[in-house]
Amino acid sequence: MRAAIAQINPTVGDLAGNARRIAESARVAHAQGAALVVAPELALTGYPPEDLLLRPAFMADCAAALAGLARDLADCEGLHLVVGHPHALDDAGDVRSKSIAVPRRFNAASVLGGGRVLATYCKRELPNYQVFDERRYFASGRDAGLGACVFEVQGRRVGLLICEDAWFDEPADRAVAAGAEVLCVLNASPFHLGKAGEREQRMAARAQAAGRPLLYAHLVGGQDEIVFDGASFALDASGAVAARAATFAEDLLIVDLDAAAAPRGRIEPVPGLEAQAWAALVTGVRDYLGKNGFPGAIVGLSGGIDSALVLAVAVDALGAARVRTVMMPSPYTADISWIDARDMADRLGVRHDEIAIAPMFDAFRAALAPRFAGLPEDTTEENLQARIRGTLLMALSNKTGAIVLTTGNKSEMATGYCTLYGDMAGGFAVIKDVAKTLVYRLARWRNLQPTPRADGSVGPVIPERIITRPPSAELKPGQIDQDSLPPYDVLDAILARYMEEDQGVEAIVAAGFERATVERVARLIRLNEYKRRQAPVGIRITHRAFGRDWRYPITSKFRA
Repeated sequence: MRAAIAQINPTVGDLAGNARRIAESARVAHAQGAALVVAPELALTGYPPEDLLLRPAFMADCAAALAGLARDLADCEGLHLVVGHPHALDDAGDVRSKSIAVPRRFNAASVLGGGRVLATYCKRELPNYQVFDERRYFASGRDAGLGACVFEVQGRRVGLLICEDAWFDEPADRAVAAGAEVLCVLNASPFHLGKAGEREQRMAARAQAAGRPLLYAHLVGGQDEIVFDGASFALDASGAVAARAATFAEDLLIVDLDAAAAPRGRIEPVPGLEAQAWAALVTGVRDYLGKNGFPGAIVGLSGGIDSALVLAVAVDALGAARVRTVMMPSPYTADISWIDARDMADRLGVRHDEIAIAPMFDAFRAALAPRFAGLPEDTTEENLQARIRGTLLMALSNKTGAIVLTTGNKSEMATGYCTLYGDMAGGFAVIKDVAKTLVYRLARWRNLQPTPRADGSVGPVIPERIITRPPSAELKPGQIDQDSLPPYDVLDAILARYMEEDQGVEAIVAAGFERATVERVARLIRLNEYKRRQAPVGIRITHRAFGRDWRYPITSKFRA
């Protein structure tokens, strides 16, 4: 039997466009001899559709789109298409209020063939951790008394599972007991660093436990703050990788199963960590702007490492013609910042403007002088500069329609080393989940990639001095980040333990970190939750990002 995995990049809510994408992949696969095509989890709607699922009109349109997709492929003789979609039963089992009963909704996969829906499977295990919130929207197929779904293709019996189902024994055991010779797993598994290896390991264990080969169909692309990395695969019954699709790209993976159901196909490599992170950021920017219709991006370029990294990502994602930079020097901006910002903009060939903020800064201070009389200068004056810059960038955004990409990293977001309505002003936070130490690693990795520059030469896109000079916000004379923060290697190590691993202060101190530093960092994280709640959405690349993963109260007296 020849099968195909349709690794597609859907857009949430674009039912017609997603159905068309699935149908096109299915037709190409059928033309190549595939009798089975597998599309990912909720491919018809995009993932996650969130509260769209609560709208009866949306569910009705999903059902119509599924039926239309089946009819559209009726002429593909012998083809079985498995596609993920939301599914509603007609009973009134899910009661949301005393007076209103609505149908039960399921995260489902249907088998289409001969112009109709042949069978439907409803997901049994509903994740409710990290970015997942499926119990808000879906009932379990187990609770509804719905069983396994096993269907036949060219004499081969195929059993369906959806994402979390394959992480537990019971759903796969039921499929095998119902006669499944091959397991088909539909997935929408959000990317974080190291996730690809984890997926393959867990699915290898599932294939071994079931004693069955396994086809794994995964989404690719960006949806708000999450990205999907693709890398769909096929495993043999021993858990060995027999085929793998491309990472961070749409792909159609052809898999041939021999008489013993052993799969084989091309095997694409898994990129290294920095390459994965870079591809995730590029995908996130490209799809956020593309799917939301922004004509381009604006970056406030400071001559520092963070804005340099964001600019490089933006150009890789959108092309130089759609990216614009603005340098806004203050009285404290070093000459080398001007020089390095111009140099990088020239290397990448983007439009670069300079707007001096000194006259505006002086005007603000003059207007506030009577109210500030007798008070010393402090961070108030520093923040004025950042807020002037934010106002200018947003004015350019309003005038042109281009979105402002903010440049704050995870270390800054954690500790509040950023200005509300200043450098936090913008529409999309590209490196919001990238710790400062990783910022440097990514900058050096990107500079090692051979890149044609605007002048026709080939070389690094980020000037070396931007990477090597001490980081500074340049909001007062001689300022560097380490005046206000611990060294970044120490800070990021504490953040990883406290924020990403949920370790308490005592555990981190016991690991060898200085108590005063740990307590200070923990205090800064707690104090700045109100800022993060007002920050733009940003790309998630770790297993614990500020956003859907992080739901701490602003008002709290807990201190451990």
